[in-house]
Amino acid sequence: MNPNCARCGKIVYPTEKVNCLDKFWHKSCFHCETCKMTLNMKNYKGYEKKPYCNAHYPKQSFTMVADTPENLRLKQQSELQSQIRYKEEFEKNKGKGFSVVADTPELQRIKKTQDQISNIKYHEEFERSRMGPSPSEGSEPERRSSPESGAYRRAEQPQQQHHGQPAATVYQQQQQQQPPPSQSYCYKEPTPASSQRNAPAAGGKRFRAVYDYNAADEDEVSFQDGDTIINVQQIDDGWMYGTVERTGDTGMLPANYVEAI
Repeated sequence: MNPNCARCGKIVYPTEKVNCLDKFWHKSCFHCETCKMTLNMKNYKGYEKKPYCNAHYPKQSFTMVADTPENLRLKQQSELQSQIRYKEEFEKNKGKGFSVVADTPELQRIKKTQDQISNIKYHEEFERSRMGPSPSEGSEPERRSSPESGAYRRAEQPQQQHHGQPAATVYQQQQQQQPPPSQSYCYKEPTPASSQRNAPAAGGKRFRAVYDYNAADEDEVSFQDGDTIINVQQIDDGWMYGTVERTGDTGMLPANYVEAI
């Protein structure tokens, strides 16, 4: 059965039927409600199930809500609820803002290196504050910058850990064994351990460098990642003595920068 037109109420046959806005229309009856311009399925705009052209499509306007006491109360209540939720979330997540860093071998090596550097700087400052100005002040900078002084400072820390004595006590014992200061002062290694560290290695093991290293003192050697270190001897937990096969240089090197082959 053919439906009736939503505009004129007459029967709409299939050849002239337009099905739009949940209604059926004649093609001539499907026009704008305001200007009566004939519309089609491409240029119409529906509003309350009535067709309009683009120019006469009703504009929607927004109404202003007055700040009544009830609206103010609802607004204040919403703000209080948001603050309560914010405080609850803050207390719940308190102390969880930092991520846990895995204690990898690389981080352990970096931490150990930093601890060694800080200990060396601390002992240097302690010695400088203990000695103060003296007649041998002119020769003191040369002694500290000499190759033997670097080995002396590095030997001081293992001896302290081995014997369990404070740095000040070890230093005072070494000062008592040294001759009186003079302008022609010549430094001599205080313990056999430091002289063994400077002794040339023979028949030692072979190691391969896993990091680049630049010598920080005259008795140390520089090498690059992948270099082979031969005739290596262990001095203490942190240092070795060996020869860089690529350059032929011999001296001290950090143990955590190389690995056994």
